[in-house]
Amino acid sequence: MDDPPPHPRPDRAPVRGARHGPARRGGGADRADRRLVASALSEVHHSGGGALRPEVRRLSVRGRLGIVALVTAGLLLAVGLALEDPGDARGAGDEARVLMGAPSTLDPAASGDAGSSLVIAQLYETLTAVDATLTVRPALARSWEILDGGRRIVFHLRPNLTFSDGSPLTARDVVRSWLRVIDPGAPSPLASLMLDVVGARDYLAGRTREPADVGIRAVGETIEVDLARAAADFPSVVACTTFAVVAEELPADLISAARDFVGSGGYVLDGVEADRLVLRANERYWAGRPAIGTFDLVNDLGGRSIVAAYEAGELDYTPITSIDAPWIRYDETLGPDLREETAPVVSYLAFDTQRAPFDDVRVRQAIGAAVDWRRIVRLADAGEVATGLVPPGIPGRSETDFLPVHDPDRARRLLADAGYPGGRGFPDTALVSTGGGYLGAILAEVERELAIELRFEAVDFETLTGRLDADPPAAWTLAWVADYPGANDFLGVLLRTGESNNHGGWSSPEFDAALERALSATTPEAATDGFDDAQAVMQRDVPLVPLAYDESWSLSRAGLLGALPDGLGNLRLAGLAWAAGS
Repeated sequence: MDDPPPHPRPDRAPVRGARHGPARRGGGADRADRRLVASALSEVHHSGGGALRPEVRRLSVRGRLGIVALVTAGLLLAVGLALEDPGDARGAGDEARVLMGAPSTLDPAASGDAGSSLVIAQLYETLTAVDATLTVRPALARSWEILDGGRRIVFHLRPNLTFSDGSPLTARDVVRSWLRVIDPGAPSPLASLMLDVVGARDYLAGRTREPADVGIRAVGETIEVDLARAAADFPSVVACTTFAVVAEELPADLISAARDFVGSGGYVLDGVEADRLVLRANERYWAGRPAIGTFDLVNDLGGRSIVAAYEAGELDYTPITSIDAPWIRYDETLGPDLREETAPVVSYLAFDTQRAPFDDVRVRQAIGAAVDWRRIVRLADAGEVATGLVPPGIPGRSETDFLPVHDPDRARRLLADAGYPGGRGFPDTALVSTGGGYLGAILAEVERELAIELRFEAVDFETLTGRLDADPPAAWTLAWVADYPGANDFLGVLLRTGESNNHGGWSSPEFDAALERALSATTPEAATDGFDDAQAVMQRDVPLVPLAYDESWSLSRAGLLGALPDGLGNLRLAGLAWAAGS
């Protein structure tokens, strides 16, 4: 999922969609899955009152090959967030105000950015959900089975499910909603998440036309999924909002159709105002009516700062930037309301490996060796130094350091071997980003060590994502938020040959083979070994350089219970309640 950066950023900020602002979608052919977070190096000017968007998603791997798992749980949790007894909460008619970026779309299948995804998560429900520990929990599905060594998954729906208007929500609605993700005429930016399903690739490419050719079937109140390879983590994949269940008649413009909105989530869209969306509790939500009756999702502060709006009592929960967090920690009034949150996000610098100069692996290796990445990120205080593409907490990640080794002498030799001794003859080359962070230090170090002056080109998030879809620049910075908890959501989605989010066009049979070993492994240890082998190839060939793991902070009113995001960074409003007397 794409999203604008963390430097400053109102929880991953303004404009994106998955990753704030609109994000990428792929699914096919020429469309990129956008679950990118847009430059974690970019600056988000929230004090200007622009739309703010949150970021993130993740998932955890559940189940192993050779195991038949029957998972059941009768949790009355909206998404694994524990609540106080609603009887102890404030009156059902009470409201809460949350700063949340304006979505670019409310259609789950059309969304590829973190900002849109966060709003969609309140309006539409998925079969499974991920809690704060990255454990997969039942949502619309009461249980599931992993059969045939991980090649067949059977989901069992809860009984008597309905949409918000009271119409039945059935297994057929699930299948119909999932087929929209690989619609060849309008593929989802995250269509690649469906491609392990038998027949999905051919259906997406238009080689087959019948839905029956795709390995998802409604059988009574169960959904049967046949997979082309062992993928016991599929229950975690479908926790992504891309797989949320929608009604059959979906208006072309969901945001404008507020009064006629029909959803499957904890809230329904009740109104659209210039600076906010108004959500009303869904009386027919599968987990019971949410404790807070109305939420105002504020997306424009009219030029005021986030902290000032919170201090004035205009917000009950808001993401804040990592720049504000240090001083707020010691503030007598605001300090007790400060929350540090988990959000598996990695920012990175990527290269177009299809065209000069970065089609030459020696040039990419020279850039990798010339820059002291660890020092620059530490000095910029821009998050935790990324030692690989997979953030901490994601299953399949090890503690091995996969950053390029800092060796300026080797960098100069590599550049000379590539035909650019002392930087002479190096073509005019732009590094495109939404700006900010430690970019200046990176550009300065490349110039000092290699005598190469990379031209910095600042663009807004929409422009950057559009260029990545149509004609990628030579180099760019982005950030990626997990769609589900798995190492493949970073390594495979961003770097495997032919993936829609592999904007640099890098292809390595060695890397792909290592991923396949990881994905077909029968033990967690073997899977981690395979992912490590893949990252070792990435480290050697430098199709991209991981930069930093994001930090996430928020302010939350005392008495607002359950205000902690899930393990993917999504705040689930249906899990919130006001404490008695607050």
